[in-house]
Formats: sequence, C-alpha cells, structure tokens
Amino acid sequence: MRGRLLRAWRAGVVAAAAAPARGLAELGGPRGKPPWRVLFFGTDDFAAESLRALEAAREPGEEPLIDRLEVVTLPSPLPRGLPVKNCAKQFQLPTHDWPDTGPSGQFDVGVVASFGRLLSEDLILQFPYGVLNVHPSYLPRWRGPAPIVHTVLHGDTVTGVTIMQIKPKRFDVGPIIKQEKFAVPSQCTAKELEAILSKLGANMLISVLKNLPESLKNKREQPNEGVTFAPKVTVATSCIKWEEQTPDQILRLQLAIGATLPLQTLWMGNTVKLLDFVEVYNICSFADQLLNEHGIVPGSVLYHKSSQTLVVRCKEGWVGVKTVILKKKLTAADFYNGYLHPWFQQNSKMLHGDCRFHTLKLTTAKKTKEKEMVVHNIKQKVHEIYQSGQL
Repeated sequence: MRGRLLRAWRAGVVAAAAAPARGLAELGGPRGKPPWRVLFFGTDDFAAESLRALEAAREPGEEPLIDRLEVVTLPSPLPRGLPVKNCAKQFQLPTHDWPDTGPSGQFDVGVVASFGRLLSEDLILQFPYGVLNVHPSYLPRWRGPAPIVHTVLHGDTVTGVTIMQIKPKRFDVGPIIKQEKFAVPSQCTAKELEAILSKLGANMLISVLKNLPESLKNKREQPNEGVTFAPKVTVATSCIKWEEQTPDQILRLQLAIGATLPLQTLWMGNTVKLLDFVEVYNICSFADQLLNEHGIVPGSVLYHKSSQTLVVRCKEGWVGVKTVILKKKLTAADFYNGYLHPWFQQNSKMLHGDCRFHTLKLTTAKKTKEKEMVVHNIKQKVHEIYQSGQL
C-alpha cells in the first residue's frame, strides 16, 4: 500500500512538472529564435508604453518579433480602468485579471512592467526564457514600487532603466540583462520623467527580445553596493513637515508627487492643499529681506504683494506658494485678502508666528473615520434616490 502511494505521488510530481512542457509541445515546443509568444503583466502608463511596443512588434514583416501576445493586469475599481487594460482592449488582445494568468505553459517568455505583484516560482518556470522586468531605475538603486518618485524626491541627477530577469519571493533582485543611464532634466516632475523612461524602457525591451538567448547568456548579478529602496507613496507623504523639511526638499516633494497628491498642511484647524510652489530667491526684492530674519517659527506665513506670493517659513529657509485650496481654489492674493489680512486686523497685538501653517498629521483613526463617512454618504445618497423612486 505504502509503495503504491509513493509511486502515485511521484507520478503526480512528474505530471505537474511536465504540464507546461506539454503546453508548449502542443504549440511546437520552445523556440530558439523569434517570433516569440509573450505574456505581458502590467498596470500603469509606464507599462502601457512597453505593451504598445510589443504590439507594434507583432505587425507582419520580413522578420516578425512577436506572434502571440496576451495580457495580465489587475482588476480596477475605477470606471475608466487601468492604462494597460485600456491599451489591451484597443489592440483587441486577450486579457486576464490577476490572479488568472491564462493558459498554462503556452508562452516563451513573460514580461513584467509596473505590475506590483510577486510571481510565484511555479508561474516563472512556465516560461522557458523566464520573465523579464522593465524597471525604471539604474538598479540596484531604487528597488521597489516607486523608483521614479524617489529619484525626483531625492534629487538624483542620473537615473536609468534596467531590463532584468525576475526571481520569486523578492522584488527587483534578479540578474541584469540590459541597463542604460539617463540624465534627469532640471525641474523635471515624476510624471514627465515617467514618460521619458517609459519610451526608453520599451525600446530596450524590444532590443533584448531581438537577441533573447544571447542577451540571457550575458546577464550579470546585481552588485551588493548601492542598494536603496523606493517604498510606496502614501497620502501621509504629501503632508509638509515645516520644521523638518528644507525649501529644496519641499520643492522636490512637489515635483515628485504634486501631480497626483497635492501637498497638504493645516491652517486654523482646516486641511489646506498648496499648489504652484516657487523658490523665494526668484522673487524680486524679497530674498534680501528674508536673509537676516531669525527666530521666525516654521510654518509662519507672509504675503509678498508685488509678486502676489505667499511665503512660508520652513527649515533653513522659505518657500513660495502661488495657489491654495481651502474649500475652493484661491490665488495667494485671495488667501491673503480672505484669511491672512483679516486675521492680522483682529490679532494685531499677537506675534506673526501665531499666524502659521501647522504640519498635518494623518492618524489611522482619522483615515478610518474619513472612509466611514464616505461610505455613509454614498449609502445615504442611494437611499435618497431609492425613496424618490429614481431607482
């Protein structure tokens, strides 16, 4: 009995291991040269650029690079959907919602770009040439989910794109297949840098696929020196810490996340969003006035009339703000006339340091309460519509 069970178990293991091979055998076996059968994993705009390059490589020609292309993406709660899913729909590509990855063992190589999910070892082993990752940094600097944001946030002057082979269980640690450096333009936002690197990464991916077996033979392990991590950006990242952050750090924070997460602060108990930051040294006649100011509390707000700019004290300097959102969008002049000037009139004997922005601290309890309020408001609205007979 024991012997029969052991033989049955071994037979099962062999059958499981052979399943991907059988899938490829039915399609003619693993290929030694193009055209390749590719399964693509991705979500955002950066990934969509690589998908467009792969689709273009499917076009009939003398030496086609891709002859089968399918897509795995994540389900999205947004009505407009994720960029990769929309791109796949436009090209009429077969699409699978993770964790569904489509037919097993029917592809030569996998390609990952901004996917955000670890692929299991079993899944990776289904691809004879493994799974390639298009990563927007010069690895091993900025491993993790937000490399472009951290490149801008930390003021890197050089970044790059890495095509690497992924390993199971850990992100961005696999061997490097191809790398190219790129000089970060001055005052470049993360969204602008993403657009540039996405095109570079797409071109590099196609270059690797043209000579895939040779490229894999020349892969090299990542160095142990220079490893940094790029953790996911949260709403808390957008809260300005006036006592801790310098003008350069605040301006870089705006370039890094301002397009998607406007920077926030606290004004008289109300959450305020700040837009359109400027360097105070670019404000005529104001820089010299501030150079010798001492003892002013971080977060203190002044208004520079001739340039129509709010100027806020932070660590080791000042930063200018042109636009404020407090209930509605306000220019710096609107904010001064509606809030700052009346405060100074009513509190003329108080120090200017009492009129200031405070660091907004988002607690878990507050975030939970906000979510509960949103859910409650949605339920209330649905109830009202139902009662009115519109539903």
